[in-house]
Amino acid sequence: MSQDSLAIILRVGSGILFALMVACVKALSDAAPTGQIVFYRSAYALIPLVAYLWIRGEFPRGLKSKYPVKHVFRCLTGCCAMFASFATLAYLTIAEATMLTYLSPIFVVIFAQIFLKEVVPAVRWIAVILGVIGTGVLVVPELMNSRTDNESYLIGVGLGVLAAVLTAAAIIQIRNLTKTEHPAAIAFYFALTCAIVGLCTLPLGWAETDFRQELLLLGAGLFGGFAHILVTTSFQLGEASKLAPFEYLSLIWAVIIGVTLFGNIPTLSFYAAVPFIIGSAALIAFKDGFRRNMPR
Repeated sequence: MSQDSLAIILRVGSGILFALMVACVKALSDAAPTGQIVFYRSAYALIPLVAYLWIRGEFPRGLKSKYPVKHVFRCLTGCCAMFASFATLAYLTIAEATMLTYLSPIFVVIFAQIFLKEVVPAVRWIAVILGVIGTGVLVVPELMNSRTDNESYLIGVGLGVLAAVLTAAAIIQIRNLTKTEHPAAIAFYFALTCAIVGLCTLPLGWAETDFRQELLLLGAGLFGGFAHILVTTSFQLGEASKLAPFEYLSLIWAVIIGVTLFGNIPTLSFYAAVPFIIGSAALIAFKDGFRRNMPR
């Protein structure tokens, strides 16, 4: 098997694992508060991450940091993105929440010009416009639908967009960190920070969980941890531009899981918004070989 083929297989596999992680979080959204889910997802994710780094001989050597303060800001931003992303699943279907994550490259374009002073070509602004149109196509018909709980739906969309904004901010910080910091340090400190912040929500009240819910919490963490390992390895083996198309398969997995496990059949507005939002993200990806680093 060629290196590129292996990279593609790992990238597709990571997408499936991320989708399974999201399914676990969705199943828990009505049973446990977001902070509790974030804690267990992050704490359990440390198990495969540490094991992977140990096998590669990068633990604890790879955790050394020249700029710990930068890690703090990146981790807190990513942690807030995780909270918003998980909270979104309490209001929207898996497919809708997944599609809103594709707005993050659009905000990266905007932030890159503002904070990194990057020159933004016209094609990227076209992608931004497509993303805005797609969001409108997704949201407006649903808000006008009398069968939709407008308030809950609007909260879900707002949280989804917020998650995309925070994810984009985290990506901008990761771009700077990767110049001097080891990827192992970035991944480890992010998971550790999310676990600590999630644990801090304990005084606000955590739910008592049964055996099934404990398995879901464990699954969310392990699926997320192994998915991160697969996606990191895939980008080490293959070029980002070649792997970019396979990232959008995650929407297919989200639809399949949503229909089979939760009975969430996508609406017409969802299908109408797909070409705009996916097209905008793909335009940026194929133009610049852009690689999205989603904190999970």
